[in-house]
Amino acid sequence: MRGEHKQPGEFRSSQNWIGGSSLSDAVFIPPHPSEVPELMGDLEKFWHNDSIAVPHLIRIAISHYQFETVHPFSDGNGRIGRLLIPLYLVSHGLLAKPSLYLSDFFERNRASYYDALMGVRVSNDLIHWVRFFLAGMAETAAKGRDVFGKILLLRTEVEQSILALGKRVPNARAALNLLYRKPIITATELGQGLAVSSPTAQTLVRDLQKLGILVEISGQARGRVFAFDRYLGLFLS
Repeated sequence: MRGEHKQPGEFRSSQNWIGGSSLSDAVFIPPHPSEVPELMGDLEKFWHNDSIAVPHLIRIAISHYQFETVHPFSDGNGRIGRLLIPLYLVSHGLLAKPSLYLSDFFERNRASYYDALMGVRVSNDLIHWVRFFLAGMAETAAKGRDVFGKILLLRTEVEQSILALGKRVPNARAALNLLYRKPIITATELGQGLAVSSPTAQTLVRDLQKLGILVEISGQARGRVFAFDRYLGLFLS
């Protein structure tokens, strides 16, 4: 597993860098390891300091910049920094589930993302970074809203289509509920998830294939893998 030998769960004990192949040609060098605990302590205090009248989204923007600048771990700082955004929103009741991820926005605008972070580090241009971050939040939220609306439409459509299965409708409905959580599945996994026999699971898979809900994607004669293709496609469009 990536990073398993890089002090997982612990602050780094060696100097790291961002960009370049070594410290000598690095684009940015984070603080010395000895400074990391105190800097992360300051960040934690900022998260929980209710006397600072800062809107949540501004606080998240500043926090993300600070986390990525401290770069507290030997590996995975980008992933953890992005993950902290929805976790913060959930912890403050702004999201019911961690369903808003800025990773796609940051990846598609990678150069602008790094430039905005460096703008704060080099010239203290926090305003530009906050504007960039908020633009990402707005775009990601709008995209999530649109995808959720399409999911609701798809759900209505497939719920209507399975009514043609007669007495097998209850099993088909249970299968759909499982597929929203596990859209790539085998007949064995479907049977285990629904606690039904193998023949029942195989029949259910065939029914869902005929209705265009499941698509075989492995091309194998045995151990075939199926996908809720139309559902997955909503996240790739």
